[in-house]
Amino acid sequence: MARQLGEVIVSSAEASGVALTIALSGPLGAGKTEWVRGLADGLGVDAALVMSPTFVIATEYPGRRRLAHVDLYRLESEAELEAAGFLDLLRPGTVVAVEWADRLPGALPEDRIELALARSAAAAEREVAARGTGPIARRLVEAWEERLRPDGERAACP
Repeated sequence: MARQLGEVIVSSAEASGVALTIALSGPLGAGKTEWVRGLADGLGVDAALVMSPTFVIATEYPGRRRLAHVDLYRLESEAELEAAGFLDLLRPGTVVAVEWADRLPGALPEDRIELALARSAAAAEREVAARGTGPIARRLVEAWEERLRPDGERAACP
């Protein structure tokens, strides 16, 4: 699923001139970092390089689209996030994946993709709820859902 979103982002003309933020939320163990690895793969970034940036706050990876991976778990304020260089990551052509985004939602761009991750009752599977909060993000979520639909069925992401 994450790889397909990365591929949609790479092929999308609408997002090519702006930074795109993907806000990930969910409890510990929900699969946020693993999800970013799949996204990295779809962006042409070596997924094996992707590690949780909890202690370094942010890591950047080059690919067909630059990926910035940010973790807000240890941060207490928007000022701390800004001091860590977050605004510098929001460069055109960059995809910014933010783990624990629900901790500081006011610091994120208004036009973003929000992904809520959870473990299913079976625990081996993960559930993802996606929504776009602005025009570019909404178009990308729609394109992603379309790509995930098998033979015209409704996609899993509401």
